Amino acid sequence: MQKKLLLISNSTNYGEKYLAYTRKYIKEFLGKDIRNIAFVPYAAIDISYVEYTNNVSEVFSELGYTIKSTEDVQGPVKVVEDADAIVVGGGNTFHLIHYMHEKGLMDIIRKKVEDGTPFIGWSAGSNVACPSIKTTNDMPVIEPVSFEGLNLIPFQINPHYTDGRIPNHNGESREERIREFLELNPAMTVVGLKEGSMIQIEGEIVKLLGNKTLKVFRKDQPTLEYDPSTSLDFILK
Repeated sequence: MQKKLLLISNSTNYGEKYLAYTRKYIKEFLGKDIRNIAFVPYAAIDISYVEYTNNVSEVFSELGYTIKSTEDVQGPVKVVEDADAIVVGGGNTFHLIHYMHEKGLMDIIRKKVEDGTPFIGWSAGSNVACPSIKTTNDMPVIEPVSFEGLNLIPFQINPHYTDGRIPNHNGESREERIREFLELNPAMTVVGLKEGSMIQIEGEIVKLLGNKTLKVFRKDQPTLEYDPSTSLDFILK
């Protein structure tokens, strides 16, 4: 079966409603046959899992889909097993991956997606699709069981990527931090995914969606920038 992933940089653009810019892409990606969706809410920290699930459910119900949280009484694994699609929300990546490991979701999600179950993630939810979570922007507020991600794709994503620098701020730029990662992980490719954009993967086809460019970083190679008109199939190799 072909893998299908929609990996989104951020849930909400400034001044927009929750998940507003993503809705048409989500609808096109999931299509008409998907009905029951498993939602993984463990990136939430400052709101409850129930509130987070309700926020996501409100959006997806408008699109014609039913959301069920992995915190449902059926239990996390059963919810994922019964789902037609899997959605992993954003928030804190360390908190998210910790509880995905602890609740036994890594293997079942990986198997489902490899067997063709559509996967959608945004921000932290995109990070966990990678081989590891080491290119997250988040603070390690909890020591996770493992940094290991779902390994659904062979490259790393840095969501919310920006070239911007704060005036008179001496901290590293986003590119400098990615370059540090590549020094210690020289075989890896990192994709800088800007806000308002997403990567769609279906089998061997990779597309950049939205109206922003994407940056690709590799050790000892110049940074390359691509727009949505460019084929990105090469990043799967």
